[in-house]
Amino acid sequence: MLDSVPLITITGQEVQTLFKRRPSLRQLQVAQGVIDGSNRERLEKFSPSEDKSNGVGAVEAAMLSLSVEDESKGKETEKAILSLSEAAERIDPSHFAACLDEVLNEGWFHPEAQMLELINYYGNVLSHVSFQWVTMFEEYPLSKLIDVPISLIPNPVYQKSIDFINTLPFDTLPAFVLWSSDLILTEWPRVVKVEQRNSNKSKVATFVVLAMALRTQPDALTLVLTNMKERPTYQGQDKLPLIIWMMAQASQGDLSAGLFSWVQTLLPLVANECCSSHSIDLILQFVEMILSSNPEARAVLLNKPLRHGVRLLPHCFFEMLVRLTFPAPSARVESTQRFEAIYPLLKEVALAPDITANALKQIFTFSLKLAGGQGNPALANEATAIAISVLTQNVDCFKQWDVLYKENLEASVALLNKLVDEWKDHSLKLSSSSSDTLTVKHAINSFRMKNEKAITESVANPSLYKEADQSCKLISRRLSRGIGIAPLTAMVIAAAGGAVVAGAAHALIYLARSKKSS
Repeated sequence: MLDSVPLITITGQEVQTLFKRRPSLRQLQVAQGVIDGSNRERLEKFSPSEDKSNGVGAVEAAMLSLSVEDESKGKETEKAILSLSEAAERIDPSHFAACLDEVLNEGWFHPEAQMLELINYYGNVLSHVSFQWVTMFEEYPLSKLIDVPISLIPNPVYQKSIDFINTLPFDTLPAFVLWSSDLILTEWPRVVKVEQRNSNKSKVATFVVLAMALRTQPDALTLVLTNMKERPTYQGQDKLPLIIWMMAQASQGDLSAGLFSWVQTLLPLVANECCSSHSIDLILQFVEMILSSNPEARAVLLNKPLRHGVRLLPHCFFEMLVRLTFPAPSARVESTQRFEAIYPLLKEVALAPDITANALKQIFTFSLKLAGGQGNPALANEATAIAISVLTQNVDCFKQWDVLYKENLEASVALLNKLVDEWKDHSLKLSSSSSDTLTVKHAINSFRMKNEKAITESVANPSLYKEADQSCKLISRRLSRGIGIAPLTAMVIAAAGGAVVAGAAHALIYLARSKKSS
């Protein structure tokens, strides 16, 4: 499915080397004597700032919980319940900016360590914050989760953070996405725990920076989708809420990245019946948000139908979508109506302009096969409509039809009958040039030869061949009448244009003569 996508393949060992056990820039500098004690103290202090929350405000206290550590006694005590936004308000934007500038100046040679420095900063200021991770992702709707934690970070701090991330080499980010999501998923049951110093502080800070990285560079996620699907850490429906949250963050930066991730990763889970109704609901929530959150979503997706050289909705995934949207009447489920609602726009994306001839042939192949489906009129009708749409986009698909004609006879009959009934709607596209007309005519003549041979030899289904032959004769006659119409129309237009030009010339001559005589 993704074999043709230039994905980044990162092994677990490489991720570990890049992030898990690499010392931070500050640790390297302290070890080298670059930072003395006074500088270390300065880097660990944070001044309070006014509330400049980036977004909709604080998440309700029930969503987050905070455990406060009494360092003097060396044990944890529950002292208060605070929100992440209250902790984030303590970040001084000017101090934050100065620290990141210092990291950039002194650590330009070590981009992975620079990313860890950003996490360390957030880790210190959010050191008292801890999430009930699984509960948060399982019990709160995606519409609320999508703004966590970005909406809680002061806007000047957020802007400086993404500016900082944008200065780092892009190759740093895909590895960071895998490392950070691996770390957060250790909070899930049956996931191997990662031994890490200050792990609670690191997870909250990593969660914040991960959201920023995904929004800033969405391809940091799309390029590692295959890695995520193959790694055991991400297996299981209980991981879906976090994975979808990650995709939702990427979609905030680029709608096509969100749809690409949904198609490649989540749609197959529904098509292969690997999901519970709760998981299907979450998967549909996400794609519904992509298609409805932005009034320009249609234009954006149709103008950018490719990702990494691959269609946003390749033919194999489009077939999955068609089957899910038009199941047999007895197989309709609660989610069917929701698929029906999103289908029209996704169909446009699948058939968007600039689609390659090979992709159209593949779409025609599966649509022709579905058009002959028995017991499911809705699916057959939609598949027939898709096939005709593909034929009118590229008449070379008639050659593909010729190859598949006999083994899909019932579908071919339905398609021929549809062409006859809707000839006025499609004739101009099918005969837009003399070469297109000849291609169509050649295919129809080939169909007629197959029909005549089958009827003469009394093969199975003679009535279908006879019905097909009647439609073929009608189409042949209409094509014959249509030859020469397009060139004649062009001649008429040219003649009309010439008359207009000639008339204008005569008018100019008349005006010139009138002016001269006066």
